[in-house]
Amino acid sequence: MDRNLALEFVRVTEAAAIAAAHWVGRGEKNKADGAAVDEMRKRFNNVDFKGTVVIGEGEKDEAPMLYTGEKVGTGLGPEMDLAIDPLECTDSVAHGRFNALAVIAAGPPKSLLHAPDTYMDKLATGPEAAKVIDLDNSVTNNIKKVAKAIGKDIREITIMMLDRERNYPIMNEARSVGARVRLITDGDVAAAIATCIPESGIDLLMGSGGSTESVLAAVALKILGGEMLSRFRPKKEADIEKIKAMGIKNLKKIFTASDLARGDELTFTATGVIDGPLLQGIIFRKNRIITHSIVMRAKSKTIRYITTHHHLHQVK
Repeated sequence: MDRNLALEFVRVTEAAAIAAAHWVGRGEKNKADGAAVDEMRKRFNNVDFKGTVVIGEGEKDEAPMLYTGEKVGTGLGPEMDLAIDPLECTDSVAHGRFNALAVIAAGPPKSLLHAPDTYMDKLATGPEAAKVIDLDNSVTNNIKKVAKAIGKDIREITIMMLDRERNYPIMNEARSVGARVRLITDGDVAAAIATCIPESGIDLLMGSGGSTESVLAAVALKILGGEMLSRFRPKKEADIEKIKAMGIKNLKKIFTASDLARGDELTFTATGVIDGPLLQGIIFRKNRIITHSIVMRAKSKTIRYITTHHHLHQVK
């Protein structure tokens, strides 16, 4: 992948994030998401590449734009698969809560798992403990192993998970051994990646969440040297058939980050909409808009933090 192309995607996520940020706190999650989708779709078509959305807004009959299978880009340049979320955390934006991103993960054809939209059980951590986590192990044992690997007392370990009833048994066990739990209403892409950023204070991601988010996060964790283990947890019978149609017969299979995102021609790009554990959100000033983004490239192992000042007469 051309290194400049990864940076082109920053303009795409910036535009989507700005569009969504105008809807923060207005109680209109669908309008916020629609604004981000419209802007991301428009900006993609200014980029010289042949893109195929492999994880997007849904099936073609559910999503008019950025649906799974849609072709984007000018049609010139490299062929690439895309996993995208124009607005991760629509509820957070609608209600003005913590944590929201515009996200693009990209790689060559067949490098990203074409995961159906269902749940996955997840366990993610940073480089120091990447080799000691085990999705089949107990919550207690995983916490103890991670604490030992990173040189922390268990009471210093902070676990982030989605605030869902299905995750409460994990939360209760983590608290019973003395670990700290931070609950988030949505947005486990940023939470998973934050385990690789020491300054975030997050040591583990636990619990179940969306499969789309697993693939997006896996790209970043692989680049950063962390690990994410995921296993399908179908929401309904129809999901099982979709998973089997992918050629996955064993529903208990545990996917590593390298299973979800293959090879080293991968990039991850995100722009913050609202402050979260990974990025600061959009800042509106009198005559400019300030965005905060991250772009990672697997081949070179580069991680760039980009702060951009958009003068209002240039923001559309």
